[in-house]
Amino acid sequence: MIKVSIIFGTRPEAIKMAMLIKAFKSRKELQLSVCFTGQHKEMVLPLIDFFDLTIDYSLNIMRPNQTLAGLTAISFEALDAYLDEAKPDIVLVQGDTTTAMCAATAAFYRKIRIGHIEAGLRTFDIKSPFPEEFNRQIISKISDLHFAPTEQAVNNLNEEGVDSSSIFLTGNTVIDALFFTQKKLSNDKKKYTFETSWLVNDKPFILITGHRRENFGQGFENICFAIKELSLKYPNYNFVYPVHLNPNVQEPVNKILSTQENICLLSPLDYLQFVSLLSSCYFVLTDSGGIQEEAPSLGKPVLVMRDSTERQEAISAGVAILVGTDKNKIIAEASRLIEDKEFYKSMSTAQSPFGIGDSSEQIVEQIVHYFSEL
Repeated sequence: MIKVSIIFGTRPEAIKMAMLIKAFKSRKELQLSVCFTGQHKEMVLPLIDFFDLTIDYSLNIMRPNQTLAGLTAISFEALDAYLDEAKPDIVLVQGDTTTAMCAATAAFYRKIRIGHIEAGLRTFDIKSPFPEEFNRQIISKISDLHFAPTEQAVNNLNEEGVDSSSIFLTGNTVIDALFFTQKKLSNDKKKYTFETSWLVNDKPFILITGHRRENFGQGFENICFAIKELSLKYPNYNFVYPVHLNPNVQEPVNKILSTQENICLLSPLDYLQFVSLLSSCYFVLTDSGGIQEEAPSLGKPVLVMRDSTERQEAISAGVAILVGTDKNKIIAEASRLIEDKEFYKSMSTAQSPFGIGDSSEQIVEQIVHYFSEL
């Protein structure tokens, strides 16, 4: 019996681990333990219900006004105690969060094997995104198995000297979750119908997300002024923005954008609502990482409001454009997508490089094979 531990703490991790948890549960030769650290507790609990997941261990790592150092310290303590009790043969972590970095390091200290889901993403700037680039590089240094979503991610790991026999090209598990959710939306339209009266006159809409720490301050103000100018320039489009709860996001967004009739500022959406909007939007303005993978799989062009991206293959594939927080560049590229129909078509029909929805099954098979060879 192979004892597998999956550890996650944030909403993106929960989404990207959900179908992997389901895949492991279907295998009798595997004993699965699922640990939720609680890093995004309120945002994750609805996902646990939606994906019908069972959580075996819940940790309470969050404290009021917690610093990054404080979060890291308490995570190490709680995760070490969990690993001491669960005693897994392998720990699986996803991506580049503080939870993932701490879980991998805690496992390393106990000489437990580590599998990294979504391995090999790089901006090669240790401070951008912060602290995610640091986290993902640390995890790569100590992982035994690297499940890379794209050829570019494989190449990044190879160039860093990672043993090629430990790297597996699997696609990204977020596409598994995306297709699962789309199917649910399609199969039960009555159950999953959402109130959209805030959309003005059923106009086409541009979906916006923004929350990255490195954009706080002037970067977010630039983004907001660009959105405001676009809303004035294109009154026949709606601009839909589910606003992150962080005060560094709320303050500039509400100050600059709240008075525009065709800008719809929403409370944060659950995953099902977000996928519904993503499926229906015209294109996406975002500083998110995961949306750079999800949107192209649905034929939605992406303008990435960051100075660098660890998903460079989206740029290379022609499904995304890096615009940073430069107001003029955001306006120029958004205008081009709205006005140039051939350009829009070229982006919306380009092939996504992030997989076909079978990543979780591939990862399970590789882990079973790995332990059979020991």
